[in-house]
Amino acid sequence: MCPACRQPVAACRCNATASPAARGDGIVRVGRETKGRGGKAVTLVRGVPVDAAALAALGKELRTLCGCGGTVKDGVIEVQGDHGERIVAHLQAAGWTVKRAGG
Repeated sequence: MCPACRQPVAACRCNATASPAARGDGIVRVGRETKGRGGKAVTLVRGVPVDAAALAALGKELRTLCGCGGTVKDGVIEVQGDHGERIVAHLQAAGWTVKRAGG
């Protein structure tokens, strides 16, 4: 029995219904936003073409790198604080094509 969907393993559809990797132009965009957060800045990382599990792992890695909190929502990594330069340098070192987004 599959623990997630409670179906026999042969009929399990968990892997088939897993969200596919985000489609885009292959460029990771890093920006800063304060809207709707009471004036507090967060750094947003969008467009990472990986699946949900890898995105969560990358979010944890970036939060650990910056020494702060954050989350992953709707395919976007949110890191508390203005850590754009540090995140861009880390993602470029990891081999991603990265651009700064916003003003």
